[in-house]
Amino acid sequence: MLNKNTMTFAPINRAYNATFTPGRLSIGLVMPLEAYQVEELPTLERHIERAKLAEALGFSALWLRDVPFNVPSFGDVGQIFDPFVYLGALAAHTDRIGLGVASVILPLRHPAHVAKAAASVDALSGGRVLLGVASGDRPEEYPALNMDYPERGARFRDSMAYIRATFDSFPEFEGTQGKLNGHLDMLPKPVSGRFPMLITGGSQQTPEWSAANGDGWITYPRNAAVQARMIADYRQRIQDAGGTDKPVVQSLYVDVMEKAGAPTRPISLGFQAGTTFLLDYLREMESLGVNHVALNLRHNNADIETTLKRIADDLLPAFSG
Repeated sequence: MLNKNTMTFAPINRAYNATFTPGRLSIGLVMPLEAYQVEELPTLERHIERAKLAEALGFSALWLRDVPFNVPSFGDVGQIFDPFVYLGALAAHTDRIGLGVASVILPLRHPAHVAKAAASVDALSGGRVLLGVASGDRPEEYPALNMDYPERGARFRDSMAYIRATFDSFPEFEGTQGKLNGHLDMLPKPVSGRFPMLITGGSQQTPEWSAANGDGWITYPRNAAVQARMIADYRQRIQDAGGTDKPVVQSLYVDVMEKAGAPTRPISLGFQAGTTFLLDYLREMESLGVNHVALNLRHNNADIETTLKRIADDLLPAFSG
């Protein structure tokens, strides 16, 4: 098995190095930082102020989503803004917190545009981009862009290779979405020479390919025994491919109750609970090998600012340092 005592993952950029540590868990937040129901759209009120508060309180990263179209049947429009435009705004208003997308739908964007946008935000933020990548799970979006849904897996692989080719000066690369002939360059370059690309879910790839080619894995909450097995399998495949350890990121929907010891009940992909239960849960995830949990407050009933401070007071100290 991979060495659990490794002190760092292979360094990539400022946010990746600060957010992910082997054997440790950090806590981030999914934007927008507000509650809204299935039939509602987020207002995005005070979104910049809340992002600045999250940084001041010590959260590790802010995560946006890439949702080109509102598909009502899906039940969640996300944060509405284009993620790269939004990351640029967040970069201008924050100094330290990681700025992530979980995740960019690669088959719906030309890889040159993704490479340009992500490198631009990385440069503007001083190396704070965390780029989750995915193949997409909303079939309705594909005909709107004249894309072939069944071919998204192949396009995903081609996009990753294209984007990584742009990290080189005057790259040479030939793929299904374009040819880089060595006589033109992509600017700007990422601050540290590259930015991380963390694969979300399966992304229509084999587990072996994802373990070998991603800079980490973003997944969903599961039964602890199942999650432990899947994380162990992921890291075994990394080792089998001759790689070094990589981080695992998990999302979690939470409705944080006022009383720390409040009764717990399940909600979709998470829990309504007090911080006593959430602390125990996060410690268990840390023991299973999860390196970062991104909390989603969409179903939260309490005031958002109060909730952020409650999480910061009751949970963050256990996972800092």
